[in-house]
Amino acid sequence: GGKNINAGDFSNIVFKNGILAVEQQKSKQNVNKNETAMQVSRYKPVVYLQFFLLLIDILINSFAEIFRADNVVLLVLFVIQDVGLLLSLIVLFLVFFNTFVFRAGVIFLLVRKFKTTLLCIILYLMLSVGLHIWTMSRKWGDDIKYIWFNGFQALYAIQRIVSVVYYFTYKRAMVKLSDPKYYRDTEWLRKELARIR
Repeated sequence: GGKNINAGDFSNIVFKNGILAVEQQKSKQNVNKNETAMQVSRYKPVVYLQFFLLLIDILINSFAEIFRADNVVLLVLFVIQDVGLLLSLIVLFLVFFNTFVFRAGVIFLLVRKFKTTLLCIILYLMLSVGLHIWTMSRKWGDDIKYIWFNGFQALYAIQRIVSVVYYFTYKRAMVKLSDPKYYRDTEWLRKELARIR
């Protein structure tokens, strides 16, 4: 009652299983591509928000001086700019929290990779708040008062120079964080972990 399998049948079975194994591997790759595409599609609105926050900051830095005669408008613009900077930092951390690297418990890798961006955001936020407080404390009550003394000019220039560095590092961080290697278990992460141990 048993069925005899000759050598030709056996090679067909192996060949068919070989194709099946290849198809299963391709299916796993497609799942990884789909997961990556899902991550990218989820990341798009965040990138748009980050670009919007950068645009607000650039516009306020560029055009706030137009409103120097109206202290209330200037104060509102400064508050919007400072809140936007805080939101930029919060959004960056939220993106960090969404990565596989964070979920794997190695947040220090992200902090190490993006320390320049984090330091720039914090420095720029401190300079902006300092400049805004100094501007409003010197101008409040006298809209046309001359406030451009040496210390103020230096702080203004430093804040504007650091703003350019902030724009560059923040945009670079956005692009780096769109890399799929941060959102799944990859060889890069394994190498980083092995190097630490």
